[in-house]
Amino acid sequence: MMTIEDLKKIDITSIDADTAKSILAFLAIEIERHDKLYYAHSLPEISDADYDFLRQLNTKIEANFPDLKRPDSPSHKIGVTPQEGFSKYKHGAPMLSLDNAFNEKDVTDFLKKIYRYLNLNPDHPLEFVAEPKIDGVSANLLYENGQLKIGATRGDGSIGEDITQNLKTIREIPHVLKPPFPERLEIRGEVYMRHDEFDTFNQERASKGEIVFANPRNASSGALRQLDARITAQRPLHFYAYGMGLHDPSSFPTHWALLNQLENWGFKISRLRQICHNVQDLTTFHVSLGQKRTDLGFDIDGVVYKVNDIPLQDRLGIVSRSPRWAIAHKFAAEQAETTLEDIQIQVGRTGVLTPVAYLKPINVGGVMVSRATLHNEDEIARKDVRIGDRVIVQRAGDVIPQIVKAILSARPTNSVPYQFPEHCPICGSLAFREEGEVARKCSGGLVCAAQIVERLKHFVSKHGFDIEGFGSKYIESFWHEKLVQKPADIFKLKQIETDLKKREGWGAKSVDNLLQAIEAKRSISMPRFLYALGIPQIGQATALLLAKNYGNFQHFESEIIKAQDETNDAYQNLASIDGIGPSMAKDLIHFFQELHNQDVVAGLLNEITIEPYEHIIQESIFSGKTLVFTGTLTKMSRDEAKNNALKLGAKVAGSVSSKTDYVIIGADAGSKAAKAKELGIKCLNEDEFLLLAQHS
Repeated sequence: MMTIEDLKKIDITSIDADTAKSILAFLAIEIERHDKLYYAHSLPEISDADYDFLRQLNTKIEANFPDLKRPDSPSHKIGVTPQEGFSKYKHGAPMLSLDNAFNEKDVTDFLKKIYRYLNLNPDHPLEFVAEPKIDGVSANLLYENGQLKIGATRGDGSIGEDITQNLKTIREIPHVLKPPFPERLEIRGEVYMRHDEFDTFNQERASKGEIVFANPRNASSGALRQLDARITAQRPLHFYAYGMGLHDPSSFPTHWALLNQLENWGFKISRLRQICHNVQDLTTFHVSLGQKRTDLGFDIDGVVYKVNDIPLQDRLGIVSRSPRWAIAHKFAAEQAETTLEDIQIQVGRTGVLTPVAYLKPINVGGVMVSRATLHNEDEIARKDVRIGDRVIVQRAGDVIPQIVKAILSARPTNSVPYQFPEHCPICGSLAFREEGEVARKCSGGLVCAAQIVERLKHFVSKHGFDIEGFGSKYIESFWHEKLVQKPADIFKLKQIETDLKKREGWGAKSVDNLLQAIEAKRSISMPRFLYALGIPQIGQATALLLAKNYGNFQHFESEIIKAQDETNDAYQNLASIDGIGPSMAKDLIHFFQELHNQDVVAGLLNEITIEPYEHIIQESIFSGKTLVFTGTLTKMSRDEAKNNALKLGAKVAGSVSSKTDYVIIGADAGSKAAKAKELGIKCLNEDEFLLLAQHS
C-alpha cells in the first residue's frame, strides 16, 4: 500500500513501464476514493495540496507513458475537481433536525412534553401523523408562481448549497406545479436510491474498475454534489416530498391535508402513513413498519411522528434546532461482531481525554465501521473491554458506532485490563479527574498541542466560521509549520500568499480557493462567533440565546467582564437569563478572565466584523422589557408563555432583580412574587399579560 509520502519520493523520470502501470492503477483507485470522501461526504481525508499532487502525478506519468493511460483514468473525468463551490441559498424557513426516540418511553415522554407545553389535560384528543423516515439526503425546493426556481441542500439548516440543476434531473421533482398554487413556497423532501437500482449502479461501477459506494445514501449524496448535472442525471435518484418550509400556515389545517396537496401538485408522497391518537397507535405502527422494512425496496431508519394540527405546530414552535411537534422514532441499531485491535486516547479542545476503540473493519448496517467510542474510563471498566477482545458493535441510532459488550467466552488467555493513562499522550502533562466528574482532563492547557489544534479545528468548523476547504489536515499542518498559531492568523494568510503558492504539492488555484474562502468569512454573525470561540458549555443554542439577550458583541463582552464581580448587576443579569445557569455563567466569566483568550478575541476583532444580532420581533408593550414568570399558569404552560414573550420582543429572566420590568404571576406564586412586590416591580396576572400581549 503506497502512501502520499512514498509517492513524493519517486523520480518519475527513472521509473520503468511496470512501475508506472502499478502507480497509475493505484492513483485511479485512490483519487476516486478521495473524490468520494470529498463530494459524497464533505469529509476530505487529505489536504487540497496533497489531492492536487496526486492528480499532477497521474498527469505526468501519463505524459511519459501515453500507452498506459487507463480507461478509468482520473484525467478522463472532466469537472470532478471543483473550480468554484456551489453558490449559497438562504432557506426561507429553517430546515430543522429532528430529535430521536429509541424506545416506547421516549415516545411517551415526547407526548407528555407536548401536552405539558400546550397545558392540555391528558385525555384531550390529539392526532399525530406517522410516516416512514427515509434514509436519504434532504433537499429544499423553492417555487415561485408555480415554477421551480432553486433547489438546495440542507446545509447548516439556515443556508444550503444551490444544486438546482442536479435536482431538476430527478423525474419525481416537477419543474412546474399543477395549479392552483401560492405565489411563493418551499417544499421539503428526501432524495434516495432504491436497492435494486443501487445494486445495478454499483455493479456498473465495479465493472469499470471504479470504487463502489457503501450504501444508497452515500451514492445519493455524491450524485447531488456533482458539478456536472449530466453526471447526476445518470444516477437512479428518486424524491419523496414530506413537508414544507416557507409557506402560509393558514393554507393547511392539518399535516395530512398538506401531504394530499403535495400529491395534487405532482409530488410523490409516502403511502405508508397513518393517523394515530396515542402512544399505543404510534408504537404499533412503528413495529409494523419495522417488520416490512426489508421488503420496501429502499432504506428507512425509523418513523417520524408529527402533530397533525398545523396551528398547534405553530404554537409548539422549536426548541434549539428541533421542532417540538415532531420526533423520529429510530429502529433498533444493527449489530455486528469484530475484534478490538487497539484503544487510543484522543485529546479534545477542552483537554478531555476520550478513549477510541480501533476495530477490525466490519460492515454494520451498510456502513464500514473501523472505530467506535468508548466514552470514558468508567465505561471501559464497567464493560471490562480489553484490547484483543471480540466485541459486539452497533451504530446507535444508525449513526454513532459504539461497543455494546465484549464476548468473554472468546477472550484471549493473555488478556489484561486496560489501564487508562494518568498523563496526556500529547504533551505528557498530568491528566487529572475532579471529584464527581467522569472525564479525565489534561492539565497542560494551551501548552498542549492537541488542545490548541482542536480549538482551531472547532473555530473553522461547520457551525463556527465554516471556512470551506479548511479541514483538519490543513489546520494540523499549518499549526505545526507555525503558519497558524491562533485564530487571527488564519485571516493573515493572505500576507504570505506568494510563499504558500511555492509550497511543494500546492497548486496556485488551491491557494486562491482557500484565501477566497477565508476572505468570505471576514463578516460573521454573533451566534456563530460565540460558538466558534469554543467556550465550555456554549453550544449553538446557548450562543443564540446570548446573542438575543445582548444584541451585539461589544455590549456582550463588556457585560461579561463586569460580571466577574458577582455583586455587580452584570452578573445578576447574566445568571438570571432563562437558560443560563450558574455553571454556564461561571464558564463564560472564566473564559474572558483568561488573558490569552482576551488576546485571541482582540486579535480577531482587528481582522473581522461581528454582525449585531437582528431578531425579527413583533413590536409590543413588552419590547425590550425583562419579564419573569412565576407560579402555575392555566391558559398555557409557562414555556409557551415565555416563548410568546420572546416573540413580543421581551427578554425572559429566571429570577427577579432591580432590572426586571414585569413579573407575571400564576397560581401558588412564591418568593419571586414577594420579591417583586418588595422591589416595587409591576406584577401582572395571566389574564392581564394575555390581554396586553393580544393588543400589542
